[in-house]
Amino acid sequence: MDFFAQQAKVRRSSRTLVLLFVLAVAAIVAAIDAVVWIAFGARQADLYALSGGTSPSPWPLMLGTSALVVVGIGLASLWRIASLSGGGRKVAEGLGATPVAPEVADPALRRLRNVIEEVAIASGVPVPDIYVLENEPGINAFAAGYSASDAAVCVTRGALDQLDRDELQGVIAHEFSHVLNGDMRLNIRLMGLLFGILVLAVAGRKMLFYGNVRVGRGSRGNGSGQVVAIALVLMVVGYVGYFFARLIQAAVSRSRESLADASAVQFTRQTRGIAGALKKIAITAEGSALAAPNKQEVAHMLFGEAGRFNAWFATHPPLLKRIQALEPGFGVEDLKRHARMAARKAAAAAPLPANAAGAVGADGVPGGMPGAVAAAFGAAAAGDAGRCRAAVPGTTLSDDLRAAVRQPGSALAVLIALACTPVPALEAAQRRIVADAFGDDVRAAAWAWRARTAALAPGLWLALTQLAFPALRQLDAGRRTSLLRVLEALVRVDGRVDFHECCLVRLLAAQLDEAAAPRRAPVDGRRKLPACRASLALVCAVVATEGARAADAARSAWLLAMQHAFPGQPLPWLAPPANWQAAFDRALADLDALVPEAKQIALESVAKVIHADGEVTPAEHALLRVIAASLHSPLVG
Repeated sequence: MDFFAQQAKVRRSSRTLVLLFVLAVAAIVAAIDAVVWIAFGARQADLYALSGGTSPSPWPLMLGTSALVVVGIGLASLWRIASLSGGGRKVAEGLGATPVAPEVADPALRRLRNVIEEVAIASGVPVPDIYVLENEPGINAFAAGYSASDAAVCVTRGALDQLDRDELQGVIAHEFSHVLNGDMRLNIRLMGLLFGILVLAVAGRKMLFYGNVRVGRGSRGNGSGQVVAIALVLMVVGYVGYFFARLIQAAVSRSRESLADASAVQFTRQTRGIAGALKKIAITAEGSALAAPNKQEVAHMLFGEAGRFNAWFATHPPLLKRIQALEPGFGVEDLKRHARMAARKAAAAAPLPANAAGAVGADGVPGGMPGAVAAAFGAAAAGDAGRCRAAVPGTTLSDDLRAAVRQPGSALAVLIALACTPVPALEAAQRRIVADAFGDDVRAAAWAWRARTAALAPGLWLALTQLAFPALRQLDAGRRTSLLRVLEALVRVDGRVDFHECCLVRLLAAQLDEAAAPRRAPVDGRRKLPACRASLALVCAVVATEGARAADAARSAWLLAMQHAFPGQPLPWLAPPANWQAAFDRALADLDALVPEAKQIALESVAKVIHADGEVTPAEHALLRVIAASLHSPLVG
């Protein structure tokens, strides 16, 4: 599957469906206008006709009614979207989900955290907030938020209890697809639109209650009949609009769920996990149903159906169809056989082992994660041949280092230690920078971690930064700002900035800024690749210069990338300036404004540069993933 082509196709269809949503609102306005005119305008015209007068123009009444309805829907939708401005955690907490603590005793929750962390590390995105719906026995999950930097992944207790590790990993990979391809922002906006349309029905119920009270008090002649009529109209029209809104919500979700299933297979390089989860949903009594009263509001976000609905309102393709897309030839009889086998296994099932959480293995990824997952997430499409693939950098992350970056205070110290240059002559200046910003306690804690972080293999800093992100996000705004300022000062204390240092600061700054203001996170760009030719040339030139051993090799790698991006268009080689960091940042920001298909070509071009010498170092692998993160684009092959 061509991920970027499918992504572009789904986004085009989503824009069309959102347009239909707007048309549905227009239809509601027209219906209400018609009823109001019949109830008031036509009656008024009849009265004027009987008296021999000229009836006034109906347009002021119609325009006033239209404006009132549109403003009501718009304000209600904006209010609901604003109420979710906190990102994914607001959606999860709105459903009654419970956050999973960094150090949790429950083995099932530790396994969940471990799986989510390993997929985040492998996909190159920050570790999201983790939530569990404790009172939900069905197998389900969702990802919510405006961007990867404010995402939350939530699973049901039923998913934890009934899925094995591979199946849980398949479900999480499915949800990370929604994180990576930008579904989450649209999902939150759909929640707002649905709420806005439903407000009409709610207003109708309130007015009906008010009208009935007045009628009951003998106020029939004071306009109560008209109030009751308008209330009934609002309810009927509101629910008619809601009906069409549900159809559109379901259509948006179905198209994206098919992409997410395919992406999960690409990410994990095996179908057994996600297919097994779908089979268990099909054969268990609870299925994927949720009991939460507001489940329909988030139905389009879920891994499986929120309940049993008519096919028109189904937010996901039929389960058997989803399974057959993963395992062609799988049929109803196979499902029945699978149910019998599952029943026998359940009878002999053992409790979850206490050590299910695993440990970070030799590849720097938490234990139990298939090596293919890391390779898949770390891959970059670079044409049919010569794909740039590299495993997560090879070393180990100790348990105490992992535990340290899960707490705000110690994570701050570890990140400072990571940015320090291990040169004795610079130590006094670095100590002063840290102490001036955070005091001697933080400086001492950072220096205690220096030897450990300095011993990490090149590139593993990326995994450490991703694990630390949830804790860093908990710091107050002042300390986050101070951290970024200190990191900038530390990486420049020796008079130069290498790729590792540049990437560390850029990645953290972008992610923390987005987490602080989720709704301002970048959206899909509209620019075409030729408009960003100079920016791509500069990025590839910097990567080529930093990665090549000789000037000729750098130029050859750069020319290879330029011919891939702009075939048949000769470009003059321009060596990057000595102080390339600011220009590099501006160029990446420029490339972030590209359309998704152009971003694919840009990433392929960078991958061409990196792979030109036939070797991909851990540092180059980390760099490629940082560039992809800067472009808000996934790395998939």
